Amino acid sequence: MPPSHFVATEEFVANIRAWALDLGFQQLGISDTDLTSAEGHLQRWLADGMHGEMHYMAAHGLKRSRPADLQPGTLSIISARMDYLPEHRSSMAERLNDPATAFVSRYALGRDYHKLLRSRLQKLADKIAAEIGPFGYRVFVDSAPVLEKAIAEKAGLGWIGKHSNLINRRAGSWFFLGEIYTDLALPADTPVASHCGTCRACLDICPTQAIVAPYRVDARRCVSYLTIELHGSIPEELRPLLGNRIYGCDDCQLICPWNRYATLSGEADFQPRHRLDRATLIELFGWSETEFLQRTEGSAIRRIGHARWLRNIAVALGNARADQAIRAALAGRLDHDSELVREHVVWALRRQTTEAET
Repeated sequence: MPPSHFVATEEFVANIRAWALDLGFQQLGISDTDLTSAEGHLQRWLADGMHGEMHYMAAHGLKRSRPADLQPGTLSIISARMDYLPEHRSSMAERLNDPATAFVSRYALGRDYHKLLRSRLQKLADKIAAEIGPFGYRVFVDSAPVLEKAIAEKAGLGWIGKHSNLINRRAGSWFFLGEIYTDLALPADTPVASHCGTCRACLDICPTQAIVAPYRVDARRCVSYLTIELHGSIPEELRPLLGNRIYGCDDCQLICPWNRYATLSGEADFQPRHRLDRATLIELFGWSETEFLQRTEGSAIRRIGHARWLRNIAVALGNARADQAIRAALAGRLDHDSELVREHVVWALRRQTTEAET
C-alpha cells in the first residue's frame, strides 16, 4: 500500500526520471494499466497460431494484458529503456554478409541483460521507497506475462513499428525494456505518434518473410523463433533462408531508417564476449558441451543448450560456400549423441557436397 500521505507531485516524478538516468537508463515513462487495444491484437495473433510452440504466450489467460490481474493493486507502470548497441551498423552488416562468420543477434553478445536491468530497476524502486516510504511494486524484465512493448508505447517511449519492435524517434530500436508495476497513482505520459509512414523496409528485408503484414509477425517463420524458441527440427524449406544467423536475427533493425539515430552503449556488460561478434562458424561448431557451458555462462545464449547451438550452426555451415574444412567439421559431428544434431549435420553435408560438385 502507498503511504497515506503520498501525492505524486511534478517534482517527485521528475526525481524518478533523474534517478533512472543516474542508474544508466536512457529514458523513463509512465503509463496507466489499460491495454485493451493490445489485448485484442494479442488474442487475434494467438488465435491464428502465430506463436508456434511458445505456449507460454497463451498460458496465463488475460494476465499479460491486464496488469492488475498479474499484480493486484497495480495502478501505474513505470517503463524504462536501456540502450545496448555494441557496434556500428557497418560492422554488423559486414559480419552478416560474410557466410563464414557466425551472426549472433547483437542483444546476446554480452551478459544476459535480465539481471542487469532487474538490479537497476530494483535500485530505482529502493530510491522511491527512500523518498516516500514503503509502497507496493513488482519489477519485471521479460520475466513474466507482461506486454512490455505495448506498455512502453503507452508510456511514450516510442511506437511499435511494422516489425513489432518499439522504435524511438531519437534512439532507434536497439534497447532493452523493463517495468515496475506499482500501486502508486502516477501521472501517465502521453504516447507518441507512429512515424513508420509508408516505409516497408523491414517487411521486405526479412529473410524468411515472417512479417506477413505490417505489425503482424508469424513467429513460426521468424529466424529468432527458429534458432531460439523452437526445440525440434528447423523446417527444411526455411533452412537455406537462415544464412549464417545462428542465434536470433537483426535484419529488420539493421534496415530501419530510424536506427541511424541509435548510439553505442556504454554498458560494459553489453560488450561482446568470447569473440562472438566475429567468430567463424567452424570455430563455434568446435565447442564441446563443456566449452559451450563455460563460454555462455551468464549469457542469454545458454538457454538453448549445446544441441540446439550445434543444430543452428550446422544449418549455417550448410548455407556457406563449399569448403573442405567445413565438410570435415560437419563430418566430425555425424556421430553426435543427439539425433537432432545428426539430422541437421546430414542436411548440411548434403548441401555442401552438392555445391562442391556444381
